[in-house]
Amino acid sequence: MAIVVASSNLLHFLPASSDPPYEQLQIHPSLALLSKCKSIRNFKQIHSQFIKFGLHNTQFALSKLIEFCAVSPYGNLSYAMSIFNSIHDPNHVIYNMMIRGSSLSSSPRLALDYYINMLIFGLQPNSYTFPFLFKSCTKLLTAHTGKQIHGQVFKFGLEDDAYVHTSLINMYAQHGNLDDARKVFDKSTFRDPVSFTALITGYISRGYVDKARELFDAIPLRDVVSWNAMISGYAQIGRSVDALSLFQEMRKAKVSPDLSTLLSVLSACARLGAIETGTWVRSWIEEHGHGSNLRLVNAMIDMYAKCGDLNMARSLFNSIQEKDLVSWNVMIGGYAHMNEYKDALEIFRLMQLNDVEPNDVTFLNVIPACAHLGALDLGKWMHKYIEKHYQDFPNEMLWTSLINMYAKCGNIEAAKQIFYSLQTKSLGSWNVMISGLAMHGDAYRAIELFSEMTKEGFQPDDITFVGVLSACCHAGLVDLGRECFNSMIQDFNISPQLQHYGCMVDLLARSGLFDEAVALVERMGIEPDGAIWGSILGACRIHKNLELGEYAARKLFELEPDNPGAYVLLSNIYAGAGKWDEVARIRTLLNDKGMKKVPGSTSIEVDSIVHEFLVSDRTHPKSNEIYKMLEEVDRLLEMAGHVPDTSEVYYDVDEEWKEGVLCQHSEKLAIAFGLISTQPGTTLRIVKNLRVCGNCHSATKIISKIFKREIIARDRSRFHHFKDGHCSCMDYW
Repeated sequence: MAIVVASSNLLHFLPASSDPPYEQLQIHPSLALLSKCKSIRNFKQIHSQFIKFGLHNTQFALSKLIEFCAVSPYGNLSYAMSIFNSIHDPNHVIYNMMIRGSSLSSSPRLALDYYINMLIFGLQPNSYTFPFLFKSCTKLLTAHTGKQIHGQVFKFGLEDDAYVHTSLINMYAQHGNLDDARKVFDKSTFRDPVSFTALITGYISRGYVDKARELFDAIPLRDVVSWNAMISGYAQIGRSVDALSLFQEMRKAKVSPDLSTLLSVLSACARLGAIETGTWVRSWIEEHGHGSNLRLVNAMIDMYAKCGDLNMARSLFNSIQEKDLVSWNVMIGGYAHMNEYKDALEIFRLMQLNDVEPNDVTFLNVIPACAHLGALDLGKWMHKYIEKHYQDFPNEMLWTSLINMYAKCGNIEAAKQIFYSLQTKSLGSWNVMISGLAMHGDAYRAIELFSEMTKEGFQPDDITFVGVLSACCHAGLVDLGRECFNSMIQDFNISPQLQHYGCMVDLLARSGLFDEAVALVERMGIEPDGAIWGSILGACRIHKNLELGEYAARKLFELEPDNPGAYVLLSNIYAGAGKWDEVARIRTLLNDKGMKKVPGSTSIEVDSIVHEFLVSDRTHPKSNEIYKMLEEVDRLLEMAGHVPDTSEVYYDVDEEWKEGVLCQHSEKLAIAFGLISTQPGTTLRIVKNLRVCGNCHSATKIISKIFKREIIARDRSRFHHFKDGHCSCMDYW
């Protein structure tokens, strides 16, 4: 903003002998400039004009300077304090401005200091003084000071002032002193919707939602603020059904919603997946001309994304001319919420191209997307960015997310490095590290870490034991698994959930202990889910247990009739037993039901770009080179004595075709692409959506030896580290 220096002919505003009239001060050009000021730099220039023309000698002009510095978002409280200290005899208006500015700052105790000085100099506080004093007391850790100020309210006879009364209730409520807040409310002869709302908000913040609702129902005349307090309260604690129900009542009462109402309702719709109500809200917004309000558009993007309509969310996102950081975050978060991780990373890259600085919310959405896709290079970039920008302001969730990302991207050493560098560890960071070690098959280290955690005084939760039991399961440690499961119940008083039972059933069944596994299912007191019967069915395939396999398959068909995986597993069991008629029957059943086996897909990151392959995939731009390398790989495998195992191809076709299908599995295509796209000796990291098959597992071991490459593969449940012809899983997975 350009500063226009006032000319000397304006000096008539300030007679030398006395203060100028109030009316003349109000129209002075310097005050007009102050009303348009939007930076402290320009303010200092305007301040110099105040001094030049003698305005700084008037209480009115000084109060305007103080107001800008103390209250304006463009101001500076320290500068306000320096101006205040230069005033010989500040009046109560100036003191009130300093109290207000201090209450809004990170040093609310200063407001109390100014109040004390105000009293010392004989100035009487008024109804504008106490609300900001109570605001300061609300920010302080103790309510004791607030009670002292409450006494001052009585001393100066302001207990029935509407603003003072409401701010007093709010102060007690925010400190959790709801009994005191209610006493103030009950004793007052003045109760407007604002005082009702202050107490309602206090009840909600402490979890007394039903009490809040009783008070809400008792309001004689509810304004939009009262409705908002109750609706947002329901939305904030996850009672979205109640929030939307109350919103319908508000509509029937013909109270027009405002911005706060609409934001709360859209949030509730997002949580519930209530797209119809959300669409009605959108229509209302557009009908009443609020369609350009960025906060509302952002909330609508979030609502549509979480309700599953990503196309509408993206359309709204694309329609925003000037996106703010929230716009980018809700679109990235929407894709991540719906497991569309590649699209989440695409939006993040667009965000970077638009020179928008990410924040912690951005990373908390993007880092898990990297983890799911195995996008290690991008994850490393984020790690460096976070180290540079968040080292002095640590966000525990960010570091925990990074540990999880490195573990899921196959770099368990980097995960360990971050974990052990944390000065203060949370239960969440211990849990992700234990889980990461379990995924990588390092069961004993996971158990050791669990012991360290308990020694440091952390109380494990149900998530901790999912990680511990998974570690035992991946390593086949039956005795240790039993011991941990019993310890969870007896030593830590944690009731087993389906995931804990699932780990134990999987551990026992894959070890061939079918009687014990079935007995555990029968006595666990919770209805087994598809994952538990799926574990038993998968173990039956490994151990060729046809009878139990058929029983487990029937249970799975009842629970998940549209899941083709159960049919495929049963078909493989029949194929292993040579029952080709049954294989044909299952295949026909699948066709009749219109079900298709989930296609195996494998992704690999090269030069920060994630490439995805399906079985026999020829869509990649380098498809010709990939298949040439695949032919070379198969030739070298044959020379090394590798013979494809066709037993897991469930349909009855000739052996040559079976072998051809196996040679073009998605993980082999991804490995071939990695071999032609990276320097010799570079570690290859691949991510598969299904369990790695036995044929590809044995082939990858040999490939790692032939090409002298370490190949780290993540399937749907664990990691395999292939090196020098061996796998970290010791062929147990």
